[in-house]
Amino acid sequence: MSKYTTGEVAKLCGVTVRTVQYYDTRGILIPSELSEGGRRLYSDEDLKRMRVICFLRELDLPIDAISQILREEHPEKVISLLIEQQEIALSDEISAKQEKLTKLRELKKGLQARQTCSLESIGDIAVVMEGRKKLKAMRWAMILTGIPIAAFQWFSIIFWIVKGVWWPFAVWAAAAAVWGIIVSRYYFSHVSYICPECHEVFRPALKEAFWANHTPTARKLTCTSCGRKGFCVEVWGGDGK
Repeated sequence: MSKYTTGEVAKLCGVTVRTVQYYDTRGILIPSELSEGGRRLYSDEDLKRMRVICFLRELDLPIDAISQILREEHPEKVISLLIEQQEIALSDEISAKQEKLTKLRELKKGLQARQTCSLESIGDIAVVMEGRKKLKAMRWAMILTGIPIAAFQWFSIIFWIVKGVWWPFAVWAAAAAVWGIIVSRYYFSHVSYICPECHEVFRPALKEAFWANHTPTARKLTCTSCGRKGFCVEVWGGDGK
């Protein structure tokens, strides 16, 4: 069985010698034996206990609380629960930092794509980034709800050609029109547009937005603030009316 001096335990656990000595005086890390010269000697079990104490201190538990936990009949159950909680907390922290890192990289990429950088341009990019996930989720929802409509369309066409019965196609046309109106109203009530000229976030009239020339991320509209007509960047929500 290995024996460790106070200095060796301190080095292996990343603490000072004074810290190890302090835990001894508090009665939570008593050395297994003393050498003939009176030096403290710690066993492998003592080293494991020291590492547990260091972990609990990293959780900001006071010395008295650690002492009480280690005196429990089954301290490992309490420590196991604390480890699980710490794992969850760290996982959430990592996820939050990863999301921030992703936003920073997207912001950096957006700024590099612009010839000039201003507070307004940074604000535009921030607004786009903030609602990107919600926009993506809404678009996928629209696609998924449209799949049955498309499937029924092909069924009605084939049925018309093969059987000569046209009324399923008429039913599809009516259902598709209703679906299109509902989806369009829902979509345009949840998106706004950023004018690249005045950087205002606005919401156009439904008729203009519906018939406007567009790309997956922009639509050719008339800004309600400055009157500029051109492509405006689509964002989630916003302050437009």
